[in-house]
Amino acid sequence: MTASFQGKETFAPLQGKVVFATGAARGLCKAIVARYLRDGANVLAFDYHAENLHAAAQSWDAGDRVLTWVGDVRDRAEIQAAVDAAVARWGRIDVLANVAGVAREDHFLEITPEEWQRIIDINLTGVFNVAQIVARQMAQQPGGGVIINMASKNGLTGEVKYAHYNASKGGVVMLTKTMALDLADNNIRVNAVAPGYIHTPMADEIDPPEFMDFYKDRLIPLNRLGTPEDVAGAFAFLASNDAQFMTGHTLVIDGGQTAGDGRKLRAFPPSG
Repeated sequence: MTASFQGKETFAPLQGKVVFATGAARGLCKAIVARYLRDGANVLAFDYHAENLHAAAQSWDAGDRVLTWVGDVRDRAEIQAAVDAAVARWGRIDVLANVAGVAREDHFLEITPEEWQRIIDINLTGVFNVAQIVARQMAQQPGGGVIINMASKNGLTGEVKYAHYNASKGGVVMLTKTMALDLADNNIRVNAVAPGYIHTPMADEIDPPEFMDFYKDRLIPLNRLGTPEDVAGAFAFLASNDAQFMTGHTLVIDGGQTAGDGRKLRAFPPSG
């Protein structure tokens, strides 16, 4: 038992571990960082938005167990500087939560080359950039490490008007598998998490509340939207020793949506 970052006594499965987390300022990764802190880890929180990152750090209230770093996953020099800072402070990096990403709704015929490239650069190339730089650190330290990439159920099944996003997340799924094979000899486990519809600030920017209600009622068997805490639990599990024989896997957190079309059919029972 140990004191959590909130001062309460709790079990800490990641006590003393060092986490490097991207996209940490809000939404999913903000909750993921909070969970890792609760579980005893030290965290370098990396994000592009300085103001949001400062606000997130205040909400975590973790003192010197969090090091915030403003940077862009498209800039390898900024990533390397953050990795060097984490190692200088804590000696190693045990876990990478590779979460930073963006989404945008566009019909395929209306996607501009510039918008296509922006989505790919952040969601796929950004994941590669961070993973490679952190993996090089993990490969030279005793014990290796754990990498968890953020995929999406959209990387497993398509969704209209998200060709750029779907393609980027499908790439993350295959990148994860290949990384797992290449890095196994370095004792680095690599998995991905594929959330379904999660209620986040990014979702609020894209969809109105009435659409969210329709979506959960018709498409999600568990009849609710996911929460950032649902996803944080998956990241906590994959970082823990309970997942030490898992690598190359994509863990789907979607309330049963990709299991099939049963929820839609239940809305139209046969008569008689």
